[in-house]
Amino acid sequence: MIEHLSTPLVWLILLPLVWATLAFCLGPGRGALLGLSGLGLQLLCAILLAVEVAPKQTVTHLVGGWQEPLGILLVADGLSVTMLLLTQAVSLPVALYAYSYLKQGQHWFWPLTGFLLAGINGLYLSGDLFNLYVTLELIGLAAVGLVVTGGAAGQVTAAMRYLLASLVGSGGFLLGVALLYGCFGTVSIRLLTSLIGSQAPLAVWLAAAVMVAGLLLKTALFPFHFWLPPAHGGAPAPISALLSALVVKASFYVLLRLWLGPFAGFVSPLAWLPALLGSLAILWGGCQAIRAERLKMMVAYSTVAQLGYLVLIFPLFGTGSHAMQIGLLQATAHGLAKAGMFLAAGTLVKASGSELIDGIATMAGRLPVTLFAFGLSGVSLMGLPPSGGFLAKYMLIDAALAVGHIWIAVIVVTGGLLASIYVFRVLRLAFLGPGDERQVALQPVSAVMEWTAFMLAVSAIVLGLAAMPLFRLLEGVAG
Repeated sequence: MIEHLSTPLVWLILLPLVWATLAFCLGPGRGALLGLSGLGLQLLCAILLAVEVAPKQTVTHLVGGWQEPLGILLVADGLSVTMLLLTQAVSLPVALYAYSYLKQGQHWFWPLTGFLLAGINGLYLSGDLFNLYVTLELIGLAAVGLVVTGGAAGQVTAAMRYLLASLVGSGGFLLGVALLYGCFGTVSIRLLTSLIGSQAPLAVWLAAAVMVAGLLLKTALFPFHFWLPPAHGGAPAPISALLSALVVKASFYVLLRLWLGPFAGFVSPLAWLPALLGSLAILWGGCQAIRAERLKMMVAYSTVAQLGYLVLIFPLFGTGSHAMQIGLLQATAHGLAKAGMFLAAGTLVKASGSELIDGIATMAGRLPVTLFAFGLSGVSLMGLPPSGGFLAKYMLIDAALAVGHIWIAVIVVTGGLLASIYVFRVLRLAFLGPGDERQVALQPVSAVMEWTAFMLAVSAIVLGLAAMPLFRLLEGVAG
């Protein structure tokens, strides 16, 4: 038993469950110290797991010692460890921000965040489809609970829409799991990868269709994005950061696992479909962000656009273009930058007392750290050097041109131009104002809120200068 509990794989799931349960028992608004301590330990566990995975490429753990297909297999490789590191690295500063931002309005933030992170960590370590479904459900229910933390009517409406999308997406995924189990008698990803060939029966095609559709809905890829802007744009800032930086990545991760694993033998000719939807997402999300009048809604539509870049890598699989490394670099850069941007936006809204973009006029001189954080996050989202977003987009353009997919390069450049318009729109107002000399009285904001956003934004920039450890971690992952 001691040997089983010595592996960081187990603790990455147990720790958030333990401190979330204790926080729940303490009651509304309590559990901050438990949560922050647990998040620090989770980051340490993720680092230890990365050190363990790097030389071995894959680390496994059988829960309770039961063998497959009856037992639960936990698997960590470069792909899952990268996502685990991103999750812990983003959630800790966001939690610090939330402690200052929410104050008396914390309610059930800490237990819900713990359950959310337990689901995300469990999903990245799951080795079978049924546990992927269970963790997807846990993530969805916890995320919906977080959206209604503020209790406003708009948040409740957005949460109900989010809940409907989450349940429909999970239902489609579960139907596909049942079909695959009926065909092969197992839900193990490893076993299914070896059993499903290029001549898949009709039931497997149907399973792939409903599972991919459900995951696209949960990822909010265009045109399934209808639930994302009101949920992410209407929730409190730290919750918006968790949703945009982490939650939508979970279903994208599952899609990658299926595309490169069980479905690899017969869905590759359809890679143009998610790439097409991603292209539309980049254009539509960018245009809507430009038109947005509310600051956080602009950042939410930016998430719709940035998610499109993640699926542009699908036509590049199997071409020797390191598509997996490009996709994971983009996901990591976006997670850090978008968390930083949402936290900065939340600070600006709280200080100005206005949710409108016009409300931040002439605030650069009074909240320089926050505006600097917003600008640095925008640098990565636009794809300007030396950020992680620049490196990911440059590699994507280079890989696309190498195999003749010029249209992908055009979409990437166009998306960067659209992002520059809505980012510089905010910065222009913050520095120059609307043309008059009015000075809006600002509400005080804590230094913790400013510097956590700044730290995440700087991390997105540093990633572009120090991405080699990430690439080495992904060397053993197919794609």
